[in-house]
Amino acid sequence: MSMETSRAAIDYAALDDQALVARVRCGDAEAFRQVMQRCNRRLYRVLRGALDDEAEIEDVMQEAYVKAFEGIDGFRGDASLATWIARIALNDAFERLRRRRPTVDLETLDLAPANAGHVIAFPLRSGEGDPAAAAAREELRRVLERAVSRLPPAFRSVFLLREVEGCSIEETAALLGIRGETVKTRLHRAKRLLQEELRERAEAALGGAFPFLGRRCERVTEAVLLRLAGRFDHAP
Repeated sequence: MSMETSRAAIDYAALDDQALVARVRCGDAEAFRQVMQRCNRRLYRVLRGALDDEAEIEDVMQEAYVKAFEGIDGFRGDASLATWIARIALNDAFERLRRRRPTVDLETLDLAPANAGHVIAFPLRSGEGDPAAAAAREELRRVLERAVSRLPPAFRSVFLLREVEGCSIEETAALLGIRGETVKTRLHRAKRLLQEELRERAEAALGGAFPFLGRRCERVTEAVLLRLAGRFDHAP
């Protein structure tokens, strides 16, 4: 059986992180494609917490994947592959922010009074039994995305990781380099800004918020593979 036939028979989506990494280390481009497709959504959501510009987010994603490929031998499996790559991306994002603006004293922000800051007011919608309920939920999702985008970056990062991506407190703390108690504090303040009365309705929409699918996912994946052309034993 040829190498090409052998790889074609592999169900890459069924491989766990360690198996994928092992194949990437052997120069399997299709395995690295699966790594990117598996990590794209989390990586986007993590970076959306730190950066506002969509083009810059995609640029940081590409750079993170290139660095991950070049340093794949450093992956030890202590955290998930998505978390490992997200740390690489966040380091780049934070470095960009440091070059652009003075460092924000996040500890001061965390210790601010619970009622401090501007509270975003959401318009309440009526007619829960309306046949257009699905359209209303989609509209609510867009409202939430805009509101979350307006949160202070420190709160936004925690909110996206905990409530949207579903990361644990421990994983969020590890990703952002903060204490678990700080994660709890920032999440509490983010929720206050997003209004408690919308909490129940918001949870139904958050699962689909900040997607990174379709053409955008494919664009980042293909751009990284093109940049790494010639580095694999077998081209995709």
